[in-house]
Amino acid sequence: MEKEKKKDILEEMMIEHGSDLVRLAFYYVKDRETAKDMVQNTFIKCYENMDTFRYDSSIKTWLYRITINQSKDYLKSWHYRKVQTKNILESAVNTFLPLTEEKVIKESESEEMKDIILSLPKNYQEVIYLYYYKSLSITEIAEVTDLNTNTVKTRLRRAKQRLKILLEEAGIYG
Repeated sequence: MEKEKKKDILEEMMIEHGSDLVRLAFYYVKDRETAKDMVQNTFIKCYENMDTFRYDSSIKTWLYRITINQSKDYLKSWHYRKVQTKNILESAVNTFLPLTEEKVIKESESEEMKDIILSLPKNYQEVIYLYYYKSLSITEIAEVTDLNTNTVKTRLRRAKQRLKILLEEAGIYG
């Protein structure tokens, strides 16, 4: 494929999928700038491998898979562990700073929901996020995560069951 055509295709992909990929990466890495870096790496890999893409899946699921793999690799890296240690220390210092009552209430409600979802096992968190927040179909989730569609269905069903119980216990649902 000629260079100009590859650049045009890449630019279209960046416009169409860039912000979704940043949100997806953010789900994993929990830092906006790092998420942007993950997506930049995704597009570099995409450009480098565009000639080998076989269209067995959609461009969207291919980009999601690359982004997830980039993010998971980052979470295993030494740099990430160093940044996490720094963030934990900063968080400990910030807990001593006064907050307004409204901000405390808003943060506690948001934190409670986030904590409930994060209390699920990682494999359930992943399918819940991709299904509800990224609006991927079961088939797309299977492609992105390299899982069988029946495995995705089972995980999603079990995640919903657990979430319902946890939300009922927290007094949010039912």
